[in-house]
Amino acid sequence: MFSVEQSGTFGLGDLPVKRLGYGAMRLSGPGIFGPPKDRDAALAVLREAVASGVNHIDTSDYYGPYITNQLIREALHPYPDDLVIVTKIGARRGEDASWLPASSPAELSQAVHDNLRNLSLDVLDVVNLRNMLGVEASMEAPLMVLADLQRQGLVRHIGLSNVTPAQIAEGRRICGIVCVQNHYNVAYRKDDALIDSLAGDRVAYVPFFPLGGFTPLQSSTLSDVAEDLGATPMQVALAWLLRRAPHILLIPGTSSSAHLRENLAAAELDLPDEALKRLDGLTSLAAS
Repeated sequence: MFSVEQSGTFGLGDLPVKRLGYGAMRLSGPGIFGPPKDRDAALAVLREAVASGVNHIDTSDYYGPYITNQLIREALHPYPDDLVIVTKIGARRGEDASWLPASSPAELSQAVHDNLRNLSLDVLDVVNLRNMLGVEASMEAPLMVLADLQRQGLVRHIGLSNVTPAQIAEGRRICGIVCVQNHYNVAYRKDDALIDSLAGDRVAYVPFFPLGGFTPLQSSTLSDVAEDLGATPMQVALAWLLRRAPHILLIPGTSSSAHLRENLAAAELDLPDEALKRLDGLTSLAAS
């Protein structure tokens, strides 16, 4: 069994977590909607992740919806003392499996209570406000709601997801922000400058789609480096992210125990400087 100890640690506020965590999104059915094909396998993946040292799980009640959080509760409750569960609000699922904004005060409050209930928690460790309103939208109104829920003791820490630097700056004028979740990986680096700016403030950066998301990363350079190192391309992509900056936290998702082990093994993969240089040149969208 692999351990994630070598990935190092970083804090989500006052909550230290291993830098290689687990994203639970894929535990629900196709399209992140409905129940999993194999419920026992989904429960086994969660238990193996925690047994391997993972203490940072990313989830949301709109995965399924509700199903992923219910699986987490069934597999892991009562939770280990050091387990940090990070959830998201700000979206909901339509009956046709569409992804819809849910940012009104009532929707946000309901989402927090739904996450508490389905995870069987009294307080949520970290809640990310997912921006579904666009790059020009103000985060003030929904963040004020979330900050009020924090004052009520229902939320410990607050993060932002799918946001611009301007939206982050706006958010930090309203409340403390412990993490930012945006699209980023070895081939998609629009947030390079943002990552560097967050480092000085010790705000964690959590890339979603670290392996390409619904369209897995494909690159001859990535494959060649992996072959030279006796690793898989996905392990190399994760190892590059761990090397990119110490405040980057990874949450690769899978519904397969075999893929989980492959991902966790990236913690032990040492990238030589020459391999790092080749990967640094691999980008389909450079920062501008």
